[in-house]
Amino acid sequence: MKLAEKIRRGERPFVVAGPCSAESEEQVMSICKQIAKNDSVQLLRAGIWKPRTRPNSFEGLGEIALPWLVNAGKETNLPTTTEVANKKHVEAALKAGIDVLWVGARTTVNPFAVQEIADALKGIDIPVMIKNPVNPDLNLWLGAFERFEKAGITDLAAIHRGFSVYKHPKYRNVPNWQIPIGLKEERPDLPIICDPSHITGRRDLLLEVSQKAMDLDFEGLMIETHPNPDEAWSDAAQQVTGDGLFDILSQLVMRSVEISEDLQVVLKELRTKISILDDRLFDILGARMELSEEVGQLKRENNITILQQEHWQRVIASRIEKRGEYRLTQQFVRQLMDAIHQESIRHQTKVMNTENGSNE
Repeated sequence: MKLAEKIRRGERPFVVAGPCSAESEEQVMSICKQIAKNDSVQLLRAGIWKPRTRPNSFEGLGEIALPWLVNAGKETNLPTTTEVANKKHVEAALKAGIDVLWVGARTTVNPFAVQEIADALKGIDIPVMIKNPVNPDLNLWLGAFERFEKAGITDLAAIHRGFSVYKHPKYRNVPNWQIPIGLKEERPDLPIICDPSHITGRRDLLLEVSQKAMDLDFEGLMIETHPNPDEAWSDAAQQVTGDGLFDILSQLVMRSVEISEDLQVVLKELRTKISILDDRLFDILGARMELSEEVGQLKRENNITILQQEHWQRVIASRIEKRGEYRLTQQFVRQLMDAIHQESIRHQTKVMNTENGSNE
C-alpha cells in the first residue's frame, strides 16, 4: 500500500515522530525505541541535513548520521524519513535505505531546487512529503506537487508547518489555516500532516495546534521528539520526550466526519439560515461599493486623492473598538476592513481613471 493511501485510510492521526536532528547513534536509537513502544507512531523522522537561517547554527551531521536512522528503523520495524534539499541529499538518502523523503519549507519556496529533487527521483518509486513554502503561497505549494508528478512521483503527502512571520506573539510560524484548507479544496487526494512543532516553536502549545489540525480533518501529525529535549542541539524548545508525545496523543479528541440523518436535518436548517445571511452580506457589500463609486466620482470632480489616511484610521479604530459587540476578533475585523477598503479603492480608481468618470 502506498504511503498516501495508508495515511488516508489508516486510523487518525498518522504520526511521524523523532528528533529534530540526529546528534549521535545512541540518541537516535534511544528516542526511536521509546516512541516505537506505542503503536500510534507509524513513521520515524530525524534531521540529517539542517537548513538553518544563520551559518553558525548547527546544520546537521550529514551522511554519517543516515545509518543511525536506518538502523533505528530496522530495530523498531518502522519506516524512516528525512529531509532532502538537493540531488546529493537524495542520492545519499536512497543509498542508505531511507524509506520516505520530505522536502522542507525552505526548499519548497524555490522551484529550481524542487525541480532538481524531482529530476533526481525520476524512475524511482518512493513516497515524498512536501512541506508548505515559508511564505503563504498556495500556488507555490501546488506547483511543488505538480513538479514531482511530472517526474513520475505520485505517492505524495503534504506537511503543513506554518508560515514565516516577524516576531509573532504566539507562534514561531503562523498556521494560516486557510492555506492548507485551500490545498484540500484544490487537491482532495493529498493527505495533510500537520507539523505543530514548527508552527508553535514551543512544546506547551503542541496539543492545542494538534487538536486544531484534527478538528480540521487533517490526517496526521509530525511531532519532534528527543530523549532530553532541553539539551537538543537544535529547536530544543519545541521538542518533547517520548512520554510527552504519548501524553499529547492521549489527550486528542478525535471527532467523526460522519453525520447522522437526524443531525443532517438540523445542520441543513442552520446552514440555510447562514446562506440567507451570506446573501444579505454580499447585497450590503455590493451597495457599499456603489456608494464608493459615488465617492470616487466626487473626488474626481474635486481633484482629491483616493486615499484619505486620517479618515481611514478613524474608521479602523472605530470598528476595532466595537469588536466585542460584533463578537469578532480584532484580527478578523482588521482583515475584513482591509479587504473592504482595497475593494473600495479598486472601484474608486476605476471611476477616477475612466474618460468621463462613469463606471458603465
